[in-house]
Amino acid sequence: MLHKTEGIVLGSSKYSDRYSIVRIFTRNFGTVSYLLPLSNSKKAKIKTSLFFPLSVLNLEVEHIPLRDVHKLKDAERQFPLYDICNNMIKVSLAFFLSEFLMRVLKESDNNELTFDYIKNSVEALEAAKKGVANFHIAFIIGLTRFTGIYPNWKNLYNYGYFDLINGEFISSAPSHKHYLNRMQCSYLVHLQRMNYGNMHLFKLSRENRNMILDYLIEYYRLHLYEFPKLKSLEILREMV
Repeated sequence: MLHKTEGIVLGSSKYSDRYSIVRIFTRNFGTVSYLLPLSNSKKAKIKTSLFFPLSVLNLEVEHIPLRDVHKLKDAERQFPLYDICNNMIKVSLAFFLSEFLMRVLKESDNNELTFDYIKNSVEALEAAKKGVANFHIAFIIGLTRFTGIYPNWKNLYNYGYFDLINGEFISSAPSHKHYLNRMQCSYLVHLQRMNYGNMHLFKLSRENRNMILDYLIEYYRLHLYEFPKLKSLEILREMV
């Protein structure tokens, strides 16, 4: 059966000399694998150049029950990604965030709200002129609202420690090792206010930015099943 939906490209892998498999987060079906014909011909119905990470597409797809890989019938770009495809910092962010989302979105069943958040975020990244180096921090914190792991900020200003497993501020160290101490969790007190409109106001060194990112990835890894090492992380560290 044919369906029309919107999709956000997460990544691709070679399947054969004639096809690749693309992973796309769709508005209607969640994260889906599609078979993409490989062709550089000008007559090709679906251009492989459309499938750059984080590209937002209008899709016509064929879904067959119990099939792991479905078919793409047509695809067109909703809006161009001029800056994301050419600005090297934004390129590294696109590859990192698409890989990050590929690990996270399989846990999400709140597809439409999550889809809108990511689509709006892609538009914000394309348009951003200031504070781009902080974009992934704002994105990852914001995404917790849609993955069911949003931290409890109740004791925000009376914190002593932040329990990464239970996602809350506490007055004394827990019995397990997965927590932030007072100095470490002080960053969270400030960063929970970060968004795309004010991210340029947060003056973070590369060292601090990478440390915060490590905390956030550990938080997701503790809460989501099967969260392997991200291959694009080291490249991102060098860029931002």
